[in-house]
Amino acid sequence: MVSAELKRLAADNSAIRAMFEEGNNLALKYGRENVYDFSLGNPNFAPPEAVKKAIIDVLDTEDSMFVHGYMSNTGYADVRKAVADDLNSRFGTSFGTDNIIMTVGAAGGLNVMFKTLLDPGDEVIAFSPFFVEYGNYVRNFCGVLKIVPTDPETFQIDPEALAAAVTERTRAVIINNPNNPTGVIYTEQALAGLAAALERRSAEIGHPIYVLSDEPYRELAYDGKKVPWLTKIYRNTIVAYSWSKSLSLPGERIGYLAIPSEIDDFEEVSTGASISNRVLGFVNAPSLMQRVVMRCLKESTDIGAYARNRTLLYTELSKLGFECVRPDGAFYMWVKSPEPDEKSFVAKAKEELILFVPGSSFAWPGYVRIAYCVSPDMIKRSLPAFERLAARYGLQKKETV
Repeated sequence: MVSAELKRLAADNSAIRAMFEEGNNLALKYGRENVYDFSLGNPNFAPPEAVKKAIIDVLDTEDSMFVHGYMSNTGYADVRKAVADDLNSRFGTSFGTDNIIMTVGAAGGLNVMFKTLLDPGDEVIAFSPFFVEYGNYVRNFCGVLKIVPTDPETFQIDPEALAAAVTERTRAVIINNPNNPTGVIYTEQALAGLAAALERRSAEIGHPIYVLSDEPYRELAYDGKKVPWLTKIYRNTIVAYSWSKSLSLPGERIGYLAIPSEIDDFEEVSTGASISNRVLGFVNAPSLMQRVVMRCLKESTDIGAYARNRTLLYTELSKLGFECVRPDGAFYMWVKSPEPDEKSFVAKAKEELILFVPGSSFAWPGYVRIAYCVSPDMIKRSLPAFERLAARYGLQKKETV
């Protein structure tokens, strides 16, 4: 007999994963080439060739016991130093080996930090729309997720709404930049407002509020846009990163936490995170992939391919009359539902064999998320189905966008 909490999770299973499984079922029935699955953020583009070469190099040149054995719970020291040096060269930081903890992806890193920071009943603030699993991660440690909406026009952070949501039980704020599901990049101005609000409220409640900056999409920014490095804006920031998107390695589960020495209670927090990494059962991040990413810190997947997909999908959907938020980063299109109930819109799209995720799964009804980390050919093949869907709503076509 499973726990009551797991029964609740099963009843509230991720709509993203459910839609992904539905896609597999439809592919068996209609043929995969006839199903247009935009549900899951699973990169379609192959990892850089350097990743394959790095795997072979590690296996050919490094001692087997070293590569496949245990190491410090925080990861290999030389890998952590290489990550720290890379961050310092890119962002003008002063990280050392002790500021980096290698983790089982960014999700593993976030769970490590919630285990480290939260007592039962402590609060974590998230800005909607947000990645659906944040609530589960917080509840894993008996925390309470509080939702603060972003600006409905820009989807940027509202610092005053944030300040009003802080209580004495607030321990952390989580942000995702670039954002899943909107593709919005939080601006330096918005983040400066966040920093000012948290500094003021931290002083008033008498303890630090940490920002956990979830950044697996950092490298996926378009049109010359830059993602601000938040530790330079707000001192009590801890960064969770993953190579899942930048190197197209979601299944390898490899990432890191960057914990600046400048945060309040650094020694206690960093030691606690190291212990949490062990007691949660991770023990350490995957050993082989640590050795691999150390060799690939300057590599990235083909960002241009994502940019072309973005332009193609945004242009064609907009021409069909859909109202889309043009993303600055990540690989998601945030599209307004043509009817108030976006779940009904999702159901009608499924009748056309188009799969995407309802906005209510991201705490923002009335929109849907379309993941365009797919082949360009699938986008092109899906356009007649999108045209039929637009016609069902009587949307007006546009000649240009």
